[in-house]
Amino acid sequence: MTEPVLVLVESNTSGTGPLFARRARDLGVRPVLLAEDPGRYGYARTEGITLVEADTSTPGAVLDAIAALGAGRPAGVTTSSDYFVPVAAETAHALGLPGPDPAAVTRCRHKGHQRAALAAAGVPVAAHTLVTDADAALDAVRRTGLPVVLKPADGSGSTGVRLCRSLDEAVRHTAALLARTHNERGIPTAPGLLVEEYLDGPEFSVEVFGRTPVAVVGKHLGEAPHFVETGHDVPAPVPDDTARVLADTAVAAVEALGLGHGAAHVELRLTARGPVLIEVNPRLAGGMIPELIRSARGIDLVAAQVGAALGRRPDLEARTAQHAALRFLVVGEPSVLGDPPAALAEPPRYVTSAVLTGRSGVVLTPWHDYRDRVGHTVATAPGAASAARAADEALTLLSTALRARSDQEIPV
Repeated sequence: MTEPVLVLVESNTSGTGPLFARRARDLGVRPVLLAEDPGRYGYARTEGITLVEADTSTPGAVLDAIAALGAGRPAGVTTSSDYFVPVAAETAHALGLPGPDPAAVTRCRHKGHQRAALAAAGVPVAAHTLVTDADAALDAVRRTGLPVVLKPADGSGSTGVRLCRSLDEAVRHTAALLARTHNERGIPTAPGLLVEEYLDGPEFSVEVFGRTPVAVVGKHLGEAPHFVETGHDVPAPVPDDTARVLADTAVAAVEALGLGHGAAHVELRLTARGPVLIEVNPRLAGGMIPELIRSARGIDLVAAQVGAALGRRPDLEARTAQHAALRFLVVGEPSVLGDPPAALAEPPRYVTSAVLTGRSGVVLTPWHDYRDRVGHTVATAPGAASAARAADEALTLLSTALRARSDQEIPV
C-alpha cells in the first residue's frame, strides 16, 4: 500500500518548519517538501524529509510538481511559510483537498484589502490609507496626523514597518518602501504602502483555530521606530474579562474575513477605545508561539494545523495550566555572536531553553525586523511572574554572547 503524502509548499527555515514534518510522520503520512531553493532547508537531511526542487511560485507550477512525484493525489497540501499560504491554499482547492478559502487567504495577505474588509464588517481597525505614490502618501500622512506607521502592502515579521514622527521621516521611508519590488525571499511584492494611525497601547495576539480562540498572548516589542517582537507571554497576564474581549474581537475578525479552516494569528492593540486590529494572518504564529502554547496549555497547534490539512478534527483541549515566557536576544547594533555562556550550563529555575540561533563569528547588522533575533530563552512556571522572571534572567546570561563590533575589529 502506498504511503500517504503531505506536500509542504516551501517552509519556514527553522521553528515550525521541521515541526510540520515531524507531526506529519506522527499522523502516519510522509512529508514531501517542494522548494525552489533546496539549499535553504538545512534541516531536511537531518529530519529525513523528502526534498524536491520545484517551481513554487504559482498553483499551476505546484500542481505540475505534484504530478511529477508520481504518487497520485496527496493526502494534503499545506505550508508553514507565510509567503506561500495563498499558493498552498489554491493548490489544495484545485485538488479537492481540505484547506482555507483561497480568496479569503489572498485578501488577508494584502494589508489594505484586509483592513477594508474588516472595516466594512464593523471590526475596529486603525485609520489607514492605501497609497501607491509619494504624493498620495504625504497627503495621507498629513490627514492622518503624526506620528504615523508606514508599512508595506504585504509582508510579515515587521519587515519595512516603521513609526514616523516627522514629515521628513515619512518622506524618506515612503521612498524606501516604494522602491521595494521584492521581499527578503525574492518574491515580488504588492505595489504601494499603508499609511496608518499609530495605536497607543499594549500589543497582544490571539491564536485562533477554526473560529475557536485558543490563547491570548502578551507581546513585547523593541524600541521605536521599529516594531521588532522581543518576547511573548502565554497566556497574557491580563484579567479574564480583558482576555475575553480580545478573543471575541479576534474571532469577529476571522469571521469577517471568511476564514475558519485551520490557524489564524490575530494581532491587536488594547487602546483607550478598546481592542483595535493590527492584522490577521491566515497561518500559525511565528516566534515559537505554538511551542509556548504547548508548554503552557498542552495544546499542540502544529499537530492541529497538519491534521487540518489532512481533514482531521483538531484536539484543542487544554491539559495543563502553566505559564510560559519567551525572550529573544536581538541585535540592536553591528555585533558579533560568540559561544553560549558557560553560566547557562545550569540555567535558572523554570528555564527550559536558552539557545543561540544566529551565525557566530560574523558581523551581524540590524535589519530591524524578525531577522535580528539571534537567540532566545524559554521558561515555564506555575505563575506568570515566575516564568517571566526566569526567562529574563536567562536572557541576561545569554546576552553576554553578543558583543558590539567596533569599526576597528575584524571578526575571527
